[in-house]
Amino acid sequence: MNSDDGVGNHQGGETGMSGLNILYIEDDARAASQVEELAAHSGDRVTWAPTGNAGLMRAGVERFDVIVLDRMLPDLDGITILSRLRESGIGTPVLMLSALGRTTDRAEGLDAGADDYLAKPFEGQELLARLRALHRRASGREHSAVILYGSFECHVKARTAFRDNRHLPLSPKEFELFRYFMENAGEVLTREMLLRDVWKMNFDPQTNVVDVNIGRLRRKLEEGFDRPALETIWGSGYRLLDGR
Repeated sequence: MNSDDGVGNHQGGETGMSGLNILYIEDDARAASQVEELAAHSGDRVTWAPTGNAGLMRAGVERFDVIVLDRMLPDLDGITILSRLRESGIGTPVLMLSALGRTTDRAEGLDAGADDYLAKPFEGQELLARLRALHRRASGREHSAVILYGSFECHVKARTAFRDNRHLPLSPKEFELFRYFMENAGEVLTREMLLRDVWKMNFDPQTNVVDVNIGRLRRKLEEGFDRPALETIWGSGYRLLDGR
């Protein structure tokens, strides 16, 4: 995919979760086609609306799991569309896309009611991962007291972790990292996503905090077991395996 179209190149095959019904409000037909093709590989369905008014109409008559909204459209700007969605009582999670990636632009989008904000150009794999995360939050899945995935257990309130019923002695930050992997089990998580959501930091290419903590977590998840727990996807990020 060409970054000029707003969607960056991606690697990897099908993701671990699928079936989202996505409304994509975007005036760039080529970019919309690329997102549709990418989503189809994981079993997701994309409905494309080429204008803001068309997007508002579709959102009003059909139920979607998530909405991807381009901020700059020929008829209505994304902030106006978002405001009208919320005023109409449509609470569907919205991820806003924009070439405007400054902190003030992100803040404006989030303050207007967006649930997430992704600057162009973006990695298609990250887009889908974020959409699934939004859907999980909206459906309340990540608030479960216990998250199960393969041989792993994450007890959220007790802040304890287990593999094959064996307690894993994680530090507070390692637990937060483990919990984030469990909430996005099977997904490839980029360093940018980990920095933003676990460390609450903007991307810093000079920091190695992610790599260091991934190494520590990997050792604790895999020590005494003969199957790997964390997979490094070179050029993309990391993925939690089921450990079986």
